[in-house]
Amino acid sequence: MKAIKDILKELSFFKDMSGEMLEYIAGCGQNMHFAPNEFMGRENEAADFLYVIKKGNVAIQVIHPIKGPLTIRTLGSGELAGFSWIIPPYRLQFDIKALEHTSVVALDGTCIRKKCEEDHHLGYLLMKQSAAIMNKRLIDTRIQLLDVYSQRV
Repeated sequence: MKAIKDILKELSFFKDMSGEMLEYIAGCGQNMHFAPNEFMGRENEAADFLYVIKKGNVAIQVIHPIKGPLTIRTLGSGELAGFSWIIPPYRLQFDIKALEHTSVVALDGTCIRKKCEEDHHLGYLLMKQSAAIMNKRLIDTRIQLLDVYSQRV
């Protein structure tokens, strides 16, 4: 089984981090497994973890008052879920649901925030990478909305 540090090292999200920083962050991690249809987190719950998906697929969902759960994005191996750990008040904004047997590295949000306070350069790198992914996902969501609500001629 790979060490958490080695798993993180392979991801572009952590590309700007030294081996020492990765070791430091890996100390906040633990392996977790989720069954199909198991929720990794629900909207408005405490955002306790940043999930690094090792294996499986995860749905990011919102609840529509009439239609029920709507999947706005599906994430797979090598992607990250749960960015609310970095933004006060540290509450999930979406449901995170395993679609199949899913293995993740769960990085404890409180632990990482503490380490970011101790090492501001680390905090900057994590915030920069998180903001880039959140921006990309916001743009993707905008495109989805334009497609859904555009008038067909």
